[in-house]
Formats: sequence, structure tokens, C-alpha cells
Amino acid sequence: MSLLWAFDPDRPELGISELARRTGLPKSTTHRLAGELVRLGLLEQAGPRLRLGLRLFELGQLVPRQRTLRDAALPFMEDLREATQNSVHLAVLEGIEVVYVEILLSRGSRSLPSRVGGRLPAHATGVGKAILAFSPPEVVTARIEAGLVRLSPHTIVTPGGLTRELRTIRSEGVSYDRQESDLGIVCAAAPVIAPDGTVTAGLSVTGRAERLDVKRMAPAVRTAALALSRALASPGPGWG
Repeated sequence: MSLLWAFDPDRPELGISELARRTGLPKSTTHRLAGELVRLGLLEQAGPRLRLGLRLFELGQLVPRQRTLRDAALPFMEDLREATQNSVHLAVLEGIEVVYVEILLSRGSRSLPSRVGGRLPAHATGVGKAILAFSPPEVVTARIEAGLVRLSPHTIVTPGGLTRELRTIRSEGVSYDRQESDLGIVCAAAPVIAPDGTVTAGLSVTGRAERLDVKRMAPAVRTAALALSRALASPGPGWG
């Protein structure tokens, strides 16, 4: 697992020496374990370097929470993208970070800081704040105690500021990312509620700050999130 976690978006390919440095394992152990992972399809050769193998992607598609939620959400995400002409994100909370389960990019959209399978601190994103606002208090406490890292000059980095923001989100049912995760990027997000009443995901519309009016998008996002919540509560093919 240490070898697999050594790879990230900035380092998709690594040599044995770099793998050993990043994991703290002896070079001989790294070489032996990497060879076994290649044999299993979890890593693959890229010339003299290594990269994550296709078998990991295949396994990822079998994760029940991702598959069930994504299958239920896609029709609503497609409708939301069509209605708003902006990119749509679906994310879940993993610890104190959000993991993006699905992203539907708008036509002609420029690159975004998020990616499917990528992680960002929950307090610095619209979807993350939407989830935190409806999570148990201990979840918010864990996020605060881990430190509110600054991703941009607009990121909320004080416990009091985050607490006030989450209180407003609970009242309005919508959260906003006002260039908090990345300069130039804004979004409106709403929570997706599971059948048992717990928050299960966050849904958002995302775009460039100069083009997207997040307040105007809020009703559409909230309506889509409520519709997805109702769909998850009703038996259907692949969920329920």
C-alpha cells in the first residue's frame, strides 16, 4: 500500500529509487514488492519507470458506494449540466477530505482543479462544506483539529469562520465556493441525503468566476440534490 500511495497526480510515474525514497523502504525491498505488484497488474512498466496498473481502475469501478451513488446521480447531473451550461461535480466525504466520484464538464470548459478520484480538503470546497454542514459535530471537529489549510487567499482558515459558514449553509440548504479552492473558480453546492437521513454526498455546479453567478445557480443545484435524495430513497435498478 505504501508503494501504491506514493503515486499522485504530480508523479504518475516513478522509478525504483524514487519509490524507495518516498516510502522509506529499502531499495531491495521496493524492487521485490514492485515486481510482485506488476505481476498482479496493480503496477505496470512504463519504460524504466512504473505507473499504476489497469487492474486498480477495474477494482475502483466495483466500489459499491461509488457505483450505486454514481448510477443514481448521472441522470440528474446530466440534466443539471444541460440546464446550467456549467460543469457538475458529485463528491463524497472520506475522513476530512472530499473525493470526487463523478465530474461532468461543460462544453468548452477549461481545466478545473478537481478530477474524478481526486481529493480536496472539505472546508475549502462547496461540496465539502455542504456535506460538513449536515454532518455530525465530531466530523466538523475532526476537520478543524486537523488544521484548516489555505488553498487560496479566500479559503476559510479560522474555526469561527467555518462554524458560522456551516450554520448559514444549514439554514439555506446551499453552500458556495467563492474562489476558496482555487482562484477563478466558483460553485454552488447542495447536500444529498441518504434514505436514513444522513448526508451521503455533495452535488455542485462549478465554473469560472467571471461567468458563473452562484446565487442564480443555487435553486437548480438544490432542486437536483433533493431529487437525487428522493431517488436514493426509492427502490430502483442498482440502488435502494
